[in-house]
Amino acid sequence: MRIGFIGLGNMGAAMAANLLKAGHEVTAYNRSPDKVADLANQGALPAASVADACRGDVVITMLANDAAVEAVTFGDDGILGALPEGSVHISSSTISVALAERLTEAHTGAGQRFVSAPVFGRPEAAAAAKLFVVAAGAAGDMTTVSPIFDAIGQRTFVLGDDPKTASLVKISGNFLIASVIESLGEAMALVGKAGVDKQQYLDLLTSTLFDAPAYRTYGGLLAREEFTPAGFAARLGLKDVKLALSAGEDLQVPLPVASLLRDRFLTLMATGGGELDWSAVGALSAWEAGGASPAQ
Repeated sequence: MRIGFIGLGNMGAAMAANLLKAGHEVTAYNRSPDKVADLANQGALPAASVADACRGDVVITMLANDAAVEAVTFGDDGILGALPEGSVHISSSTISVALAERLTEAHTGAGQRFVSAPVFGRPEAAAAAKLFVVAAGAAGDMTTVSPIFDAIGQRTFVLGDDPKTASLVKISGNFLIASVIESLGEAMALVGKAGVDKQQYLDLLTSTLFDAPAYRTYGGLLAREEFTPAGFAARLGLKDVKLALSAGEDLQVPLPVASLLRDRFLTLMATGGGELDWSAVGALSAWEAGGASPAQ
C-alpha cells in the first residue's frame, strides 16, 4: 500500500520502519527533518509538507496531542484538503473522544474515510512490531487497513464501526496504567523504607498475584529508578489523565482516582519532572517519605 506517515517520535519512527519492512511504500513527514532523513535511509520517501504525505491510499498520524492532530488535519495544506476521496486517515494518537467525533464527521463530509487506531505498547514494543492495536471504523475500512495493523502489531482488537470507541478505550487503558504506576509506587515506598529490596519485592509480586506486563514493566522502572530516557513523557501522562476526566465528565461518570492522578502528575511537573518517563509519578511517594525527588 502507499502510506503517508506523519509523526516520527519514539513510537511513530518504529511503526513506519516496520511498514517499510513489510513492503509498503511509506512517505514520511515530521517537523524535525532529521527524523525523516533517518527513515529515508531505510527506504522511505521524504515529504516536504503534510500535503505531500497525503497522496496515497492511507495516511497515518502518530502525534502527541489533540492540538497537533488538529493542526495537521485542518490546517492549511492539511490532511483534510489533500487526502484523495476514498483514502483513509488512521489516527494512532491518543486523542480525545470529541476530536475523534470531529475527525469522523469532517472526513465523511470530504468523501474520505477515518479510522481510530491507537496502540498499547512502549517504544521497544513498537520496534519489535509487538503493539496491540485498538481500532474502530467502518467494516470495509477495517478490511482495507488490516495489513497495516498486521505490520505494526501482534494483535488487533476491532471495537465496532464508531471511531470514537477506540479512542475512549485507549484513554481508559492509559488511565489504568497510571493507576498501576501510582499504587506500585506507594507500595514500594512503604516496603522500601522498611529495608525491603524493591527488585526482590517486585519479583514476588509478579511471580504471584500480579503477573502482568504493566506490573513487570513499570515496576521494573520504579525499582531501578530508571526514568530517563522517557519512553512516554510525564507531560503526556498528564494529558491522558485529563482526557479520561473529560470523557468521564461528558458521560457523567465520576473518576475519583483519575482526579488524584491528575494532581500527582501536576506535582511531578511542578518539581521539574515533566520530561521524565511517566513511571516517575510512582516515585513521588518515596520522595514524600523522605527519599530523593525523581527529578533530581
